[in-house]
Amino acid sequence: MRLRRSAFAALLMLCLAAGAASAVTLRVANQGDANSMDPHSLNESLQLSFTGNVYEPLVGRDKQLGLAPALATRWNATSPTVWRFELRRGVTFHEGQPFTADDVVFSFRRAAGDGSDMKGYTSAIKEVRKVDSHTVEIETTAPFPILPDVISLVYILNKQWCETNKAEKPVDRRKGIENAASFRANGTGPFRLKERQPTTRTVLVRNFNYWDKVESNVDEIVFTPIGNDATRVAALLSGEIDVMEPVPLQDVERLKASAAVKVMQGPELRTIFLGMDQKRDELLFSSVKGKNPFKDKRVRQAFYQAIDIETIRTRVMRGAATPSALMVAPGIKGFVPEMNKRLPHDADAARKLLAEAGYPNGFEVSMNCPNDRYVNDSEICQAVAANLARIGVKINLQAESKATYFPKILSRNTSFYLLGWTPGTYDAHNALSNLMATPTEKGQGTFNLGSYSNPKLDELTLKVQSETDPGRRNAMIAEAFKLHADDIGHIPLHQQALAWAMNRKVQLVQLADNFMPYKWIVLK
Repeated sequence: MRLRRSAFAALLMLCLAAGAASAVTLRVANQGDANSMDPHSLNESLQLSFTGNVYEPLVGRDKQLGLAPALATRWNATSPTVWRFELRRGVTFHEGQPFTADDVVFSFRRAAGDGSDMKGYTSAIKEVRKVDSHTVEIETTAPFPILPDVISLVYILNKQWCETNKAEKPVDRRKGIENAASFRANGTGPFRLKERQPTTRTVLVRNFNYWDKVESNVDEIVFTPIGNDATRVAALLSGEIDVMEPVPLQDVERLKASAAVKVMQGPELRTIFLGMDQKRDELLFSSVKGKNPFKDKRVRQAFYQAIDIETIRTRVMRGAATPSALMVAPGIKGFVPEMNKRLPHDADAARKLLAEAGYPNGFEVSMNCPNDRYVNDSEICQAVAANLARIGVKINLQAESKATYFPKILSRNTSFYLLGWTPGTYDAHNALSNLMATPTEKGQGTFNLGSYSNPKLDELTLKVQSETDPGRRNAMIAEAFKLHADDIGHIPLHQQALAWAMNRKVQLVQLADNFMPYKWIVLK
C-alpha cells in the first residue's frame, strides 16, 4: 500500500511539474507603469488598457474598435433619455462574488464621485437604477445617442469587495490618497491580479472561471516598466522580455532588421497638445506679476506661431508624427479635414504679437511635461522651449515621471503643460466635453486643465451630445472646433504614430487607441 501511495505521489508530482513547465508566461515592458490598479483613479490609456484586462465595462470593444457585448449582453434606448442594459448571467468576480445589478449601480456612482478621474464619462448621467438583479437603466440629463460608446471605459467593481476593503471611493491621485484598490483588484476580466510592486513589476494570471472564450494561450503576464530606451531595447533583443512599447524612434529600423524580433507600426488616435492656464488672474510660476499673459489671445497665438512643428516632426519625431491643427485625429468621428490647417510658423509674427500684448522682451514661465508617457515627450517639450526662447520667452522646463506629473497637473497646479488625448468614445464630443468645455463639478472639462472657456462652445457641446441627425451634428462640431481654433484655446501639435516591438513568436492585435488586450495575444 505504501509503495502504491509513493508511486501515486511521485506520479502526481511529475504531472504538476509537467503542468508548471507548460505554463506560458508573457513578459511585457513599457516606458512607464500603470499608476494604480484602481480603474476609476486615472483616465489615462496605459492604466485603462492594463486594468481593462482585469476589469470590464458593460459595453466593450472588438478588434475593429466597434462596440461589443461585455458585462451587458443587450442594450436599447427605451426613451430619448433612458437606456436599458441586460446584464450577463453566471459571471463571477475573481474572488467568487456573483456579478449583479448592484455592482453596476455602485460602480457608476463610484466613477462619478469624489476622487474619480472618470467623471467625464458620467457627467451626462442623471441616474443609474436597478430594475432587477440582471437589468439596469441609465437615465441621462438629455438625449444621449452615443451613451454606449461613452461608457465603454467605465469598469465595473464588486460592491461587496469595495465596502469590505474600505475602497468605496476611488483612489485620489491628486491628493495622494491610496486605498486597497490601489494595490489589489477583484474584477471579472480574463486575467486576475497576482502581484503588484509599483514602478517595478505587476503580475497577472489567467482567470480560468472567465465567462468568455479567450483566444490567448498565455497563463501569466509579467509587466515591467523600463524607462530607459536603450535598456528596454536591449531587454527585447536579449530575450528578457517578449513585447515592448513604445519603440524608441531611433531604434525602429534597427529592430526591423533583427531576425529575432518584429515591429508593428500604425497610426494612433492620440493628439499631443499644449495647454495654458487661462483662469487665474495672476499666472503661477511666472516672472509676470499681477496679471496672466495667457488670458490674452495674442500671447497664446505668439506661442503657437513660435513653434516649428515641421522640425519637431522631422527631427524630434523622426517623421513618426502628423502635425495637426485640431484636437482630434483623422479617424475620430466628427474630424473636419478642411479645418486641419495650422497657423504658419513665424517667429517674427510671434515677437510682434508679444510686443502688442505688452511683452516686448518676453517673460519667464514654467512648463510641465512627462518624460515617460508619450513618444519623445520630454524631447518635444525641449524643442518647444527652444522655439519659445527665440521670441524672448524663457521656459523653466519641469520634466518628470507621470507618477508625479499627473497628480500635479490634474490638481491644476500648472501654468503651461503638454498632454496627449485619445477620445475614449472615438467621437469628437469626447474631446469637446473633456478638453474644451468649461470645467464643472459634474465632470465636464475634467481635462481642460487651463480652464479655457467659451459659453458658445459649451452650448454647442451639449447640442452635439443630443443631436441624432449626422449632418447637423457634424456642422455643430465644426462650428465648435472653429470657435476653439479662433480663440487659440489650446495649441495642438501632432498625432504620434504607434510602434510596438515583439519576439517573432508573439501574435497580437494592435489597436489605434494604443490599448493592448492580453486576451488576444498568442505566444507560440
